[in-house]
Amino acid sequence: MPLKVKCPTCRKEAQWENNPHRPFCSERCQLIDLGAWTQERYRIPGEKIDYHVSDDDEDEDDEERRR
Repeated sequence: MPLKVKCPTCRKEAQWENNPHRPFCSERCQLIDLGAWTQERYRIPGEKIDYHVSDDDEDEDDEERRR
């Protein structure tokens, strides 16, 4: 008996074997999920990172690299 799983997007049953879109049931559901990631609706918890680097920080990094 072939393994069936629920599509994470629409919750319909989808065949696992020979399914190019697995774990999704279709390309449509796969693209909906990808769109959710690109719109940052899904998030992986973690510490916030300050991407702003001041001029003083750059000088210290340059000195460390020269050593």
